[in-house]
Amino acid sequence: MKSISVNKKAYFNYEILESLEAGISLLGSEVKAVREGRVTMKDTYADVRNGEIFLFGLHISPYEAANRFNHDPLRERKLLLHRREIRRLTGKIQERGLTLIPTKVLMTDKGLIKVELALAKGKKLYEKKEAMKERDQAREARAALKNAKR
Repeated sequence: MKSISVNKKAYFNYEILESLEAGISLLGSEVKAVREGRVTMKDTYADVRNGEIFLFGLHISPYEAANRFNHDPLRERKLLLHRREIRRLTGKIQERGLTLIPTKVLMTDKGLIKVELALAKGKKLYEKKEAMKERDQAREARAALKNAKR
């Protein structure tokens, strides 16, 4: 699997509890744009509507060679999951107050485009500050080790 786009903010703003892969229904010009890596996952989320899961806010830039047959960059896209998976996710979202967040757009070895969805719980402000502090301390420790080896 080749990662095309990663939602870095999802890992900072949410605590990831569980993840799964889902297919995504795309138009031809969207597939070509995704293969070129023209995907932005900023402010992307998934929601259940009428027993189906849709992806909102995923920006796929227009494919230049498609001219007038191009797609809307921010249209809602249907995710392809089994009915039992959708029911299980819907139950967890309603019961525990979790959120469905797309974390990655992937391309399989066969050339299929997939989305990695995560059941996530929002972090509080103090948890975010704590994560930033730990990251800074780890960076300083790596720098100190690097300077000590010299």
